[in-house]
Amino acid sequence: MTESQARAITDLWPVFGVDHGKSPLDFTRLFGRPAPVVVEIGFGNGESLAQQAADEQEVNFLGIEVHPPGVGHLLITIRQLELKNIRISRDDAVEVLRDQVADNSLAGVNLFFPDPWPKKRHHKRRIVQANFVSMVAAKLQPGAFFHLATDWQSYAEHMLETLDRCPDLLNEAGVGCFSERLDSRTLTKFEARGQRLGHDVWDLRYRKSEPGPAINGKASGKTGMSSR
Repeated sequence: MTESQARAITDLWPVFGVDHGKSPLDFTRLFGRPAPVVVEIGFGNGESLAQQAADEQEVNFLGIEVHPPGVGHLLITIRQLELKNIRISRDDAVEVLRDQVADNSLAGVNLFFPDPWPKKRHHKRRIVQANFVSMVAAKLQPGAFFHLATDWQSYAEHMLETLDRCPDLLNEAGVGCFSERLDSRTLTKFEARGQRLGHDVWDLRYRKSEPGPAINGKASGKTGMSSR
């Protein structure tokens, strides 16, 4: 960690930091306004998240990153861009979602280029597993999105299979299909480097199904496929 990153954490964490707790966050109080909330898991150095927040100032962003230099770098960027719509957690993403995010509260979740754990014996460490996907789906509002991207083909195929099996999520591109890259997805530093090296990137976009009208006392499901 650089001296400036460490200083940014000391100075700015009390303003933009979210400490771990065991009760759901009050997002309106946390951000000082009511607005849709999007969570980004593993924001790296935070430059793409900061750009999203600058481009979509009507949205509140909660970024989660355990790497301290990345947290410090994002805090520096927040100060430089005078952003007000970002808050940061430096705790484990699974614990944050489980303990601090209420069900049906998020407008979206982004998960870009998570560690692929390429060795087969390490695949169990991948964050995208059935239980994790079910938890993310529970936190999303009906019609909200779950957007993933990776440059590791075997992980992309694992993601696709795992998310397609989640009954609460609908693949925007159709079952078994990857999504086109959205122009609105900010290019990350990691992704730009991969492009220079000729790496392919796979995007996946899902929506949480919306409850349909009750039929014989039971709610039916309908798609929530409107654009973000």
